[in-house]
Amino acid sequence: MAACAPAQGIILEIGSFKGKSTVGLASIAQRFDLGPVVAVDPHSAPAVTDFGHGSGQSSWDDFQASLRTAGVERTVEAHRAYSSDLARGWTRPIRFLWIDGDHTYRGAKADIDLFRPHLVSGAIVALHDVLHTFEGPVRVFAEELLDSNEFGPAGLCGSIGWAQYRPSDGGAWRDQRCALRRRVGRLIAFVKDGREPKGFRKLRFKLWRGLVPHAAPDAAAWVRAVS
Repeated sequence: MAACAPAQGIILEIGSFKGKSTVGLASIAQRFDLGPVVAVDPHSAPAVTDFGHGSGQSSWDDFQASLRTAGVERTVEAHRAYSSDLARGWTRPIRFLWIDGDHTYRGAKADIDLFRPHLVSGAIVALHDVLHTFEGPVRVFAEELLDSNEFGPAGLCGSIGWAQYRPSDGGAWRDQRCALRRRVGRLIAFVKDGREPKGFRKLRFKLWRGLVPHAAPDAAAWVRAVS
């Protein structure tokens, strides 16, 4: 997604933890000369979305070590801060927005609201954990991306939900987005208000989740869709 987003601008990562996705994005940025990857994360503990984080340990040292080991530290502009702090002075256009920070609805919605004005036409927005039991990613993907005619092609790859910002012609993909929205929308009731589905509810959640198309897309077809 980062390599093929047909737009000029910055790659912005919200939520880095120990740097696995940061390294992936920075490697792509280096290979295709896409400029720096801006990564923002407070690196505070505990992080409820990252198992094994520990209750009293920051992820900052591990994050820096990951960048050094991969040889991408010069490609990453790291901000040890909350995304809301970074947004206050943000003026740069964004070509790829990767949202993997606060997984509450309030946090995920704030991230899209704060940085959406800076998306360039053709930019890709992607959210992690859309098909997991966190309220924020699935609601923001369904309500802010799939429900909006400012977005065109959209889909899921594993649990990553993505959509392309197409403010001038996004309505042409409305039927496709609405079909996906109906399937994704069934999951919201199971996780709304931050509730973790349990017992029979969890089995029903898994059933509906399995009916959401989320296979890895054919690369050539994906490029044609967003070009």
